[in-house]
Amino acid sequence: MLPAFLSTVLYSFSALFAQRTARALGGITANFWRLVIATLLLGAWSHAFGIGLQGAALPWFFVSGLVGFGVGDVALFQAYPRVGSRIAIMIVHCLAAPTAALVEFLWLGTRLTAAQMVCIAVSLGGVTYALAPGKQAPERHPQFGAGVMFSLVAMMGQSLGAVFSRKANSVAVAMGQLPPPGVNAAYQRVLGGLLVALITYGVYRAQCRLSSKSILTPSSLDPHPPSRRRVFFWVFCNTLAGPVLGVSCFQWALATQPTGIVLPIVALTPLVIIPFAHWMEGERTRWQEIIGGAIAVTGVATLARLSQTL
Repeated sequence: MLPAFLSTVLYSFSALFAQRTARALGGITANFWRLVIATLLLGAWSHAFGIGLQGAALPWFFVSGLVGFGVGDVALFQAYPRVGSRIAIMIVHCLAAPTAALVEFLWLGTRLTAAQMVCIAVSLGGVTYALAPGKQAPERHPQFGAGVMFSLVAMMGQSLGAVFSRKANSVAVAMGQLPPPGVNAAYQRVLGGLLVALITYGVYRAQCRLSSKSILTPSSLDPHPPSRRRVFFWVFCNTLAGPVLGVSCFQWALATQPTGIVLPIVALTPLVIIPFAHWMEGERTRWQEIIGGAIAVTGVATLARLSQTL
């Protein structure tokens, strides 16, 4: 369970820096450059200390990256400026858990016990309650509906990407190989994501030359952008916490536990963001968030205890 909790903390920092880079550069540009840097860092480690592009699981990890890193993250970076990081992450992580568990059950036959499903429901219910709008909810963004749709696409990308990663690990075992280390799996996945990001970035740049209005055009950029040095620092931190270390821990977790166990823990990301957002952004925490967080943590702690006894 440790790698799943580590990925949760890392994803929280990644989301905060992603929000900053999306405001400064636009979602398409920010996502493209973070995947370029991630590919260089993960590739350097993998080819020096890992298996590089070897292994029977490579095709499945590549497909996992296409739908997860690629389609999922492109959509997520479009959702950030439209619905905000908290709502986007809530939709992605809370709905990805049951979706991935259902897909894995139908495809791979992985079953969950009734007690585990209750814990998952409790955890996801706590997250949903914590992030639900209060009586004095702020006015929604004009493109809020589009942001929800982008979040749902990102959710499908994450859930299907996780299932494809589980399939990749099972293929490796069936071929008499050990599942690759998390960093190596992340490298083989990021290649698929980089391909999608490169195509999307090329389309975006072409549309920018032809028209100022596009569904891929950033909906809200910072009118007073920070210095290039600071933006590069944010992109690097986002890359390190997300595609490099965060996804490496995520792949490590998927190599040992089903998606129905891993994703509910990762679903705590919106709650873990709360103290970091207060520290980095000065955001105030509501009692509703604290109560919902306590419910969600109880569900995850019980889930972890059950998984250790099975």
